[in-house]
Amino acid sequence: MLQQSDSSGDKTVPDIIPSTEFEKTRRLLGNDIQETMFYFQAQLEDLKKKLGEGSPLATQVEQILDEGIDRIRVSQHDLRILSDLDGLNLWREKEAVELSELIQKRLHKLQNPPDCSKARKLICNLNKGCGYGCQIHHAVYCFIVAYGAKRTLILRSKNWRYDKNGWEDVFQPLSETCTDTAASSFSHWPGAENTQAVELPIVDTLSHRPPILPPAIPKDISERLIRFHGNPTVWWVGQFLKYMLRFQPKTQAMIDSMKESMGFKTPVVGIHIRRTDKVGTEAAFHSVEEYMERAEEYYKLVSLSNPNVVRRVYIASDDPKVITEARNKFPNYTIYGDPNVSKTAAVSTRYTDASLRGIIADIYFLSLSDYLVCTFSSQVCRLAYEILQTFHPDGADRFRSLDDIYYYGGQNPHNQRARFPHTAKRSNEMSLKVGDFVGVAGNHWDGFSKGFNRRSKQTGLYPSYKAEETVEVANIASYADFDKNET
Repeated sequence: MLQQSDSSGDKTVPDIIPSTEFEKTRRLLGNDIQETMFYFQAQLEDLKKKLGEGSPLATQVEQILDEGIDRIRVSQHDLRILSDLDGLNLWREKEAVELSELIQKRLHKLQNPPDCSKARKLICNLNKGCGYGCQIHHAVYCFIVAYGAKRTLILRSKNWRYDKNGWEDVFQPLSETCTDTAASSFSHWPGAENTQAVELPIVDTLSHRPPILPPAIPKDISERLIRFHGNPTVWWVGQFLKYMLRFQPKTQAMIDSMKESMGFKTPVVGIHIRRTDKVGTEAAFHSVEEYMERAEEYYKLVSLSNPNVVRRVYIASDDPKVITEARNKFPNYTIYGDPNVSKTAAVSTRYTDASLRGIIADIYFLSLSDYLVCTFSSQVCRLAYEILQTFHPDGADRFRSLDDIYYYGGQNPHNQRARFPHTAKRSNEMSLKVGDFVGVAGNHWDGFSKGFNRRSKQTGLYPSYKAEETVEVANIASYADFDKNET
């Protein structure tokens, strides 16, 4: 359903806006098609194995699989065309830009109070005993809590393990006017309303958890955000990264030089291949072929509208051998990536200046990709996905994870709601009634997800297409005064 817009602005933007129901249904259709492909692909691959490689029936199943996926791919292509033809893309782009500008102005005003000596502050120590992606997410968590409490964030970053000179040596300062921790009153979290400075612990030890923690979004922007974006949480997190990760001139010069030297062009698929310290503990091993197979799936879809598309990938890894391996095995691809950068990501050199420059560059180029293939168990992968949202009106579906679904470390519960009933058919499944809330544990990318039914207290698998995401909305301090007195 379309609604008449009350805007008399830019004539190139339609004077109608889509209803939230219209936009959500359009995105659900795309997700349903994707889940159908996951299901049939997994089922037929399993049947092939049971029949035995090389058997006549297995060959026939392989043919059915190839032709079936091609048919599904055409459906995905047609849905994209339909989305382009509905005349609303300009509205989506404009709405995304305007809401982002609103949040960026709020963050700037929050971080630059007129009198720092009187400002209410939230103090956060940047150093946390973990890697770069984890530490950046820690800083974002601090910033989100500061926003929810309407406090200026003071980020302590001297002797940061990645740069002894601190945050401002690489990124622009979070504030131009208020970096002093001095205060007339001080306490540890949560403090009181009239406590001037409050120090925030890491999320792992946080008590009195505020409602604004992911996956929640603020109520005052929820209607607009839910309408145009397929994953409001990741868009919201991306806005904090957009403000925080503004490069210093020397960092920008380094990025520009790398982009020019490699001849970086789009379209491009970003691939993050995780190796070394995390494989076997936090993540499983995935071959280069698995990542490239997902990149090829993307390019087969793109080639339906652009038959001459140049296949490009940017590979980031902590193992320099994978870039060379990919170039040897996939000569039809233009492969961006620097094995020397990968070497600096090794555990032994991870906290050097070269390593910091390398990880900043890798995440930046991954976020510039048109499609991201990685493992969401990785902080680097999730960070790139979050930043990617700032370059697209809705980049929610521009990824393929080889393991987890997207999540934010330390987040509050992630729930889905059952759209359709389901009767368990196998011992590892659980039944659903329409309206059931399910605590999501993960998507198996085979047509099934795993979760906990909060009504029946069952844990098990359920068909992914029978449930939809819920959006948690948080009531926090009003920013109406910021918006009204915009400078």
